[in-house]
Amino acid sequence: MPTHSEMISVEEARERILANFQRLPVERKPLLAALGQVLAADVVSPYDLPPLANTGMDGYALRAADTAGASEAAPVRLRVITNLAAGYVSDVPIGPGEAARIMTGAPIPPGADAVVPFEETDEVLRGPNEQPRPGGEVAIFKAAKHGANVRERGGDVRAGNRVIEAGRVLRASEIGVLSSLGLTEVAVFRRPVVAILSTGDEVTPPGEALLPGRIYDANSAAVAAQVASFGGVPRVLGIAKDTIEDLTSKLREGLDADMLVTSAGVSRGDFDVVKDVLAREGQVDFWTVRMRPGKPLAFGAFAAPDGRRIPHLGLPGNPVSSMVSFELFGRPAIFKMLGKQGWERPSVRAIVRERVVNPDPRRYFARCIVTQGEDGRWYADLSGPQGSNILTGMSSANALTVIPEDVTVVEAGEEIDAMMLDWQHTP
Repeated sequence: MPTHSEMISVEEARERILANFQRLPVERKPLLAALGQVLAADVVSPYDLPPLANTGMDGYALRAADTAGASEAAPVRLRVITNLAAGYVSDVPIGPGEAARIMTGAPIPPGADAVVPFEETDEVLRGPNEQPRPGGEVAIFKAAKHGANVRERGGDVRAGNRVIEAGRVLRASEIGVLSSLGLTEVAVFRRPVVAILSTGDEVTPPGEALLPGRIYDANSAAVAAQVASFGGVPRVLGIAKDTIEDLTSKLREGLDADMLVTSAGVSRGDFDVVKDVLAREGQVDFWTVRMRPGKPLAFGAFAAPDGRRIPHLGLPGNPVSSMVSFELFGRPAIFKMLGKQGWERPSVRAIVRERVVNPDPRRYFARCIVTQGEDGRWYADLSGPQGSNILTGMSSANALTVIPEDVTVVEAGEEIDAMMLDWQHTP
């Protein structure tokens, strides 16, 4: 196994990180609050959906056989015996030569086996106050087939059938289905709480006066937004000074979380103290990865007062390095805790339109903009200068290049793999 100071591959780093995370316990949540979480148990329908046969159209419920031969030139006239609205059940049977005026969603009355829409009757020729009343007649202009416009009982879901299987991510459509079953809450795997701490004497909270030599803290907000967008619950701890005492104190505030994330303090500088505190308070697994940006990446665990081991991801201080590192390692960890499958981003083979130089033998994740040309192929343009402090380039990018460690130059016109961060394309 590599020592702490040896660079390891992206794949090995991810494998070692993910080995420290497990799917979180089950909780019951109100339906809307569970949006985006993973269902923990199969949902079985207690009854048929719809519970009764009903109409899919405004029209007339009738016996299809009574409409045989109907046309505009020779309409069939039926006696209207009742008027049915959605939400009401009629026990008045429809006999030969009879019809019920019926609104969408209303249960089909006994004896009826089809619904003729208003557009195929003389309803459309009448004024707003001239609709047929019980005892009146309606003219049918078109023959109906048996079952026309009738939504059968259980046509969507049969009682006792599994409706949604465990492991499914709950989207708006699943929430709708669960609500249609009369459920108000559901069992899902808990969202992970991620504690986030920035470090450095030079870092200032936004909103405060910026003194000479200082910078505003972008990392806490950016990583917190990543956590939330990946499905976790961010808890921002603030900023720790470059002292072992202050950093230790701040870190202990996050030991009730499911993951602890720090930014800065993990390189080789004299005041980079995160890995020193990690070594004192917990355990260091590794702290360099063969990637650009994001080489200084510390990973280990802190011992919590309740006996748990809290995995710690120590991100680099430069904001782009921080975001790219969390994309590659924090996102898979959150997905694993959520119980989600397939954390991988979609990727495409894209043609670069400019020369891209990989400065040293590390995996190169350059920010780029991927678009589809008129020829149907994908093209990649760098989003600007690639300095790891240039956060605006991250904002304008929708993808990261994935240039292997052993590739030093990609010439214009050559293809690369591009990992899509913002996937708007529908294949």
